[in-house]
Amino acid sequence: MQHNSPPDDESLTSQGYSETGRSGSILLLACGALAREILDLKNRNGWDHISLTCLPAILHVHPERITQAVEEAVAKHRDEYDQIFVVYADCGTGGLLQKACAELGVEMVQGPHCYSFFEGNQAFDARGEDETTAFYLTDFLARQFDAFVWKPLGLDRHPELRDMYFGNYTKLVYQAQTDDPDLTDRARDCADRMGLAFERRFTGYGDLETTLADWATRAPNN
Repeated sequence: MQHNSPPDDESLTSQGYSETGRSGSILLLACGALAREILDLKNRNGWDHISLTCLPAILHVHPERITQAVEEAVAKHRDEYDQIFVVYADCGTGGLLQKACAELGVEMVQGPHCYSFFEGNQAFDARGEDETTAFYLTDFLARQFDAFVWKPLGLDRHPELRDMYFGNYTKLVYQAQTDDPDLTDRARDCADRMGLAFERRFTGYGDLETTLADWATRAPNN
């Protein structure tokens, strides 16, 4: 079985990712921030009938662009695969992505955002108001905090604006997909920089794993 290594985080952020020399009956069209997790699940489970293409993760800084980018990618790849699944949650599109996927006849991951489906949508929803003042990081965002948070908010140039942005938050919740002490240290440093309490919560892959496992059985020859 061929094991695929994802590109570096900078490439996933700005360029996305596409497996080369691969063919399959199913295409996962995903956010670049999920590439490592998806490739790990593919390799672990031997899902050789599944191919992966990722859009640039930095689209999350401009959620109004996500829906059109997904529509264009589905149109580009539709003739190459029996089925396409979209590995995005709503991700700030205000329901527009779900509407587009329904019109395109493709299924997407359930949930408002990746923080919810990593924790498990039901568990995340049950926390309710207890989490309204929480700022979330995933493994990817712990590695790419500056690119997705610090620099877009201008805090690398104007650190004095920190409390204006984060004054209503009380804690940073690091949703750990993996047991990595270095990432935990990075996430704790992010909390310190933001002036927030730190909580580490091991989630694993949550509903992402169960959703992909279900989709993996949808191949026509299964």
